[in-house]
Amino acid sequence: MSEELEFFKRPEPITQCDETVECDVAVVGAGSPGVPCAIRAGELGMKVAVLQKESYASACGNFGAGILLDKSDPEQVEACVSLLVAGSDYRAKRGVLETWAKNSGVAVSWMVDRAKKAGCQVVDMGTAPHKAFLAKEGWDKLNFTTCVFGPKPYNTGVAVQELADWAEKNLPVKVYYKTPAVQLIQDETGRMTGVIGKDRAGKFIRFNAKKGVVMATGDYANDKRMMDYYLPDVTNLELKRRGRDGDGQKMIVWAGGRMENVGHTKMVHDMDAGPATMMSHPYLRVKASTGRRFSSEMVPMEYMNCFLLSKEDAGHYCQIFDSNYIEQAKKLGLPVEDTESLKNWMPEEKIEHKGVMEGLIDTWKADTLEELAKKLRIQDVPAFLETVKHYNEMAHAGKDTEFGVPADHLCPVEAGPFYGIHRHVRFTVGCSGVEINERLECLDKDDKPIPGLYAIGNLAGNFYGSMDYPLDIFGLNLGHNYTEGYVVAEELAKL
Repeated sequence: MSEELEFFKRPEPITQCDETVECDVAVVGAGSPGVPCAIRAGELGMKVAVLQKESYASACGNFGAGILLDKSDPEQVEACVSLLVAGSDYRAKRGVLETWAKNSGVAVSWMVDRAKKAGCQVVDMGTAPHKAFLAKEGWDKLNFTTCVFGPKPYNTGVAVQELADWAEKNLPVKVYYKTPAVQLIQDETGRMTGVIGKDRAGKFIRFNAKKGVVMATGDYANDKRMMDYYLPDVTNLELKRRGRDGDGQKMIVWAGGRMENVGHTKMVHDMDAGPATMMSHPYLRVKASTGRRFSSEMVPMEYMNCFLLSKEDAGHYCQIFDSNYIEQAKKLGLPVEDTESLKNWMPEEKIEHKGVMEGLIDTWKADTLEELAKKLRIQDVPAFLETVKHYNEMAHAGKDTEFGVPADHLCPVEAGPFYGIHRHVRFTVGCSGVEINERLECLDKDDKPIPGLYAIGNLAGNFYGSMDYPLDIFGLNLGHNYTEGYVVAEELAKL
């Protein structure tokens, strides 16, 4: 049970506070679910207090997706939900996924509109990012709204700060920065009535919330004990973010809530070293540590981490291709960057790198395979050269006797110049959390809602279920964050 674990040990209750703040709704966490929740609640006339332990709003990513119900076939909407349930190994709660599917079109479109009002760099890319997915499934009557903050390095993190600033100027919303929540407040009936925060001066502030408390603190990636218990396989992977200490999960468990069972979902990606459009192309892949193949090139990028969890690998691998890479991709019907646009991801090119994270680009070009291996930091160059030689032989024979990649997907590496992308998959976020229902209410050990307590975003569970985050719908995670924040605000307005 959650409450028996050491990291869920309940602290002594705080009985004396230095200040009291009255509000209708207390939102804990100023991120991609919390800020939209605060804005929508403020628009609906509620006084909102947002507790944020950092000195700024915090989020990551760029894409957030939602389904436009009025422009989609109901049968295909339900088929999409069923696909997501199956992609979660049937461990997700359909009702929680339905909450996203049935509300995300309105919520994400609303997010785009409010972001424009706040002066954010945002566009709605609609259904375009999902065309390949829809074609694969044979769905021609499913339409999306896709909120995109960018181009990089601008992202959702910058946007939520601008939205938070806009909300404080235009709505009954106040953000208390450097004020982490430390304990929830319950009355004698068990109803959540507020939260206690600790400000930068060390003073305790009691926030009395008439309608409820919304927890939106993110995952637990920076609490090593929680990671070792719930996601021990990623111990050797680098963490992308800081400050995600599981504090929200702990407060909910102290209040009677509970965590999802072990078997949590992880998001481990690299969409920055090279073009994201080419991240799953079936070009030759080798470990940076050995120079040798390690999996079928048919495996999508989001699962690469499963092969690279050792201390020696730590998430590092390379994609290798030659000057025929464009023709190879087109033959397979895959999108591809031409040799000129590919320079945008090459650190050696003395150009203005646009729409990328310059510190993370890691794509290289060389006249020889030996030179390419050195640029890619492949540790065993002779083994790499032998790997390429054997791979080419199998490609010409039309038989992959190592991993069984179909003959038409084998991409020989023979004609210079040669290219490579050194991808480094890192832990982005844990996508599992506390048990909730379709109304996003936290549940106790008997599966009953804890009155007045809600969990949204990656703090909340039951939206995913498999070991790895699915990339079927590009922007699903941010889309569900925005939607859950919006939906909870609407729920609270009814109280």
